[in-house]
Amino acid sequence: MSDPVTYTGVLPVAASTVDYLARLLAGERARRGTRRGRRVLEVSAQAVMVLRWFLDATRVTRLARDSGISRATAYRYLHEGIDVLTAAAPGLHGALLAARAAGYSRVHLDGTLITTTRSRALGPTPGVDLWWSGKHRCHGGNIQVITAPDGWPLWSSPVRPGREHDLTCARAHPGLLDRLAEFIDDDHAVLADLGYEGESDRLTVPIKTRSGAGLCPDQRTVNVLHSATRAIAERGNALLKNTFRALRHLSLCPQRIGAITAAALVLLHTEHNRTT
Repeated sequence: MSDPVTYTGVLPVAASTVDYLARLLAGERARRGTRRGRRVLEVSAQAVMVLRWFLDATRVTRLARDSGISRATAYRYLHEGIDVLTAAAPGLHGALLAARAAGYSRVHLDGTLITTTRSRALGPTPGVDLWWSGKHRCHGGNIQVITAPDGWPLWSSPVRPGREHDLTCARAHPGLLDRLAEFIDDDHAVLADLGYEGESDRLTVPIKTRSGAGLCPDQRTVNVLHSATRAIAERGNALLKNTFRALRHLSLCPQRIGAITAAALVLLHTEHNRTT
C-alpha cells in the first residue's frame, strides 16, 4: 500500500468554541486528578476530535487513526467530551425562567426522532424493538425540545424510546408538563401540535376536526393562526440536526441520545453566544 495522503481540514466552528470545550475537558481532568503527560492528546486536540464527530459525524475509527490513538481510547475521549458538555446543559426550570426574563410570551414544545442503527432491545409488544418508531419506520430515540418564538432551541429532554408517542414521552419526563404549566398564565403560553392533544387543558394545541363534523370559520381561523405562529418553532429541531451531522444518524448506544443532544445544544449556544 502506498503512503497515505494528508490534507488540511477546516471545521465550521469558531476557535472560541474549541477553547470552551478544551476548558471543560481540562476541568474534568483536574477533577479526576489526571497527571500531566498521562494522556496521549492534549485537551485542545481532544476538543477538536469531539467537534469533528459532532459537526461532520466523522467515524470513530478515522478519528482514532488521525489522532494516533486506539479506537477504544477514541471512544473514551469522545464520551468524556459528551459528558462534560451535557453537564453544562441548561436545566428545564432555568430555561423557562430565562424565557420569561427574555420577554417571551410563549415557548414551543415539539418532539423529534434521532435515528440510530438497529437495536435489538425488546419492547412491550412482542416482535417489536423498543427503539423502533412505527411513525418514522426506523429505529431511534424521541427527544422533546423547547424552543423560543423564533425557533431557537432552549432545552432538550432525556431520551425516550422511539416507539413512544410525543405525548407519552412528555408525560414520562418527570416535571416537564408541570414546569410548563407553571410557565403558563394569562400572558404566557406553550404551543404544541396535535400530538399533544391529550394535554390541551394546559398546552395550546390546534382544534381537531371531529368525525362527521367540520370546523366552523372561527375554528379554522384559530388553526391557521396557530399553525403560522408555531411553524417558525419547527426550525429548532432542524437547526440542531443541520448543524450537527452526528444527530442525523447515531451508531452509539441509543441510551446516549439524550446526552448527545444536550451536548449539541450547549455547543450551539456557545457558538452563537446565545442561550435564549
